[in-house]
Order: sequence, then structure tokens, then C-alpha cells
Amino acid sequence: MKPRGRHFFANPGPTNIPDSVMQAVAHATVDFNGPDFMAVYEGCVAGLKRVLRTEQEVFMYTGSGHAAWEATLTNLLSHGDRILVIETGHFSDSWGKMAADLGIVVDTLPADWRKGVDYAALRAALLADTSHALKAIGAVHNETSTGMTLDLARIRALLDETGHPALLMADTISSLGSLDFRMDEWGVDAAVGGSQKGLMLPVGFSFTGVSAKAMRAHHGSTLPKHYFSWTTMLGRKHRSFIGTVPIALFYGLQESLRLIEEEGLGNVLARHHRLAEATRRCVRHWAGNNGPQLYGLEPNRLSDSVTSILMPDGHDAEALRKRVATMNVALGAGLGRLNGKVFRIGHLGDLNEPMLLGTLAATEIGLRLEGVPHTPGGVDAAMGYLADTAG
Repeated sequence: MKPRGRHFFANPGPTNIPDSVMQAVAHATVDFNGPDFMAVYEGCVAGLKRVLRTEQEVFMYTGSGHAAWEATLTNLLSHGDRILVIETGHFSDSWGKMAADLGIVVDTLPADWRKGVDYAALRAALLADTSHALKAIGAVHNETSTGMTLDLARIRALLDETGHPALLMADTISSLGSLDFRMDEWGVDAAVGGSQKGLMLPVGFSFTGVSAKAMRAHHGSTLPKHYFSWTTMLGRKHRSFIGTVPIALFYGLQESLRLIEEEGLGNVLARHHRLAEATRRCVRHWAGNNGPQLYGLEPNRLSDSVTSILMPDGHDAEALRKRVATMNVALGAGLGRLNGKVFRIGHLGDLNEPMLLGTLAATEIGLRLEGVPHTPGGVDAAMGYLADTAG
């Protein structure tokens, strides 16, 4: 029997879509070259640049974040080029595999998934590359599988300090609109993003913010591309999209940007941090009695958009997720090597305190029903923090 009541979706992506965005997406078909739509389109591009904090080029595609990954790689690199991917988890591995499949030589800077990269090791790798064979650094700003973040400003500082000319490519798919991100200030050359996370839209629209330095690299790129060709896009009226523009998503984006700017981007980020910290306090409480614990071991690297939770030995995260699903609550699964070992709670996008507390309460009930050791009262710890920090 299907559970009654409203579904609580706490997966870190796609995320909850505000009602007003869903209504905006339900828009009649219009001429995407007509003046009315062009006004909406241009306003959305300007708003997206404000969220990216860039004044540079943005290219857009019909496709998920993986499409933007491929577009970025093929527009910036050539067959046989070498890149360094910083290991962060499942998604850094996936990005590296995609690059290798495209004929790019991929070096991986290894890291403990629970602790994150050793920045001294990154500095050493840059200094060791005296011939500047590395054309780009691939960095996942927010690794959704582990609930850990990378310090992009620090990576840029290391590139500058060592005098290394590699492009800084950043995956912002699960960080944009949820964590602080500053493309121009941090010297990010290619910022990959998608619609279905902090922008609170349906899946199907992705983009790349591109620096002037990256555009110069693009003109020398020889990897095959057609639908994703930035050069071809520049010649089109929309400066993006080879073919049909996904009209409905832009009416949704217009509304999403309105909601973000009405709340204020700074307030949006503060809300994400507050809800994330409430989640972490709940999990730290559960961790007593050899219970579930935060997967990430470095407090200053924990994500404000998703929390990854490690189950005690001998207990299956998938069994817990299935139990919680009977209460109409969807938790995120462990990805790749973490499948069955962790579950994830997404706390990004269109989210408030009651929605989060409902998710945490259902999860605590699930722990009890599944016989998972833990210290009860984690939800109380979250409520206490939220009460103490209420505006």
C-alpha cells in the first residue's frame, strides 16, 4: 500500500521543487526566438551569472550535469592532453572516467574519502610538473557521495603560488546556490552546474561558466564536438543551445532566481548552513552507543548541502532506507564503493525546519525498527540547535 500524506524527499538530488516554480514550468509553448521569450532568457542568463558571481561567458545545454561535464572537457582539451583530478569520492571518479573515455590522460591526486585532499600533496604535484604538462585541474566543489567539500580558493592560491598555468575546472552541481561559490573572485576557469539542485528546477538544463583564459584554451581544443561546441553557440542568437531551447525550464528558472534573490543569496547560504548543522548535531547524538556517525572526519570540510552517514558494522544502509521509505520519506543511497555502507540526507534547495525535522524523525524511527544501535534523541538535539539559532 502506498503511504499516505505528502512525500518527504530528502535525497540530495534532484531536490524539492517549489510550487511556484512548478507552476512557472507549466508554460505554454512560445517562439524561443521571439522578443517576449528573449527578454525572459536574457534576464535568466543575467541572474544565473549573479548566482555564479561571474561577469564572464555562460554556455547552456539541454542535459544533466554530466552533459555539462562533457561539454567542458571537449571544449577545453585535446586528445592526449593531461589533467589532474582531485579525488573526492564517486563523482570525482566519474568525471575522471569520462575524461579518459574522451581520450584525455587522467592523473588522480589520491585522497582519503573521509578526510579529503592533502593540500600539501597538491602543491607538491604542481611543483613537480615543471613542464606544465597538466592542462587542467578537476575539482568537485561539493562531493555529494561523501558530504565533503573542497576549498576552491585555496586551490587557486596554490596554482598562483606555484606559477602553474593549468585551468581550474570546478563541478558546482551540488554546491551552487547552497554553498558559497565565487567564480571570478576565486579564479575558476570553468564552473559546471545543473538545474536540479540548489536552483530548485527539474532535471534537464545544465551550463558552464567560462573565464576569458578558458575561452583562449577553447580556441585550441581539438576534441570532437558539435552539439556542445561553444564556438557554434557564440554564433547563435542565444549564445547557447544547438537546436531547440528548453523554454519551460527558463520560465521556471526565472521564478527560481526570483525566489533566491527575494530571500537574498547570503540568507539562502545561511539557511543551508543552519539546516546542515542541525542535521550534523542529530547524527553526532545518534553516534553514541556505537551508532551511525558522520562519514566525513574533518569538521571544517563538511558539506552544507548533504550529510553522508556511515552505518555501524553489520548494518545495511539500504535496509534502513527501505524502512524509512515506508513512512514516505526518501533518503539518498550510498554511491559506488559506499553502497550499503552509508545513507545520505540532502538538505538543499527548497527546504525548511519542519521538513528537515520530519526527515530526521522518520530516520530515527527507522534506526529503532531496524535494530541499529544508536543513542535516541538526535531529533531533540537538532530541535535544540534550531531553537537556539532561530531568528
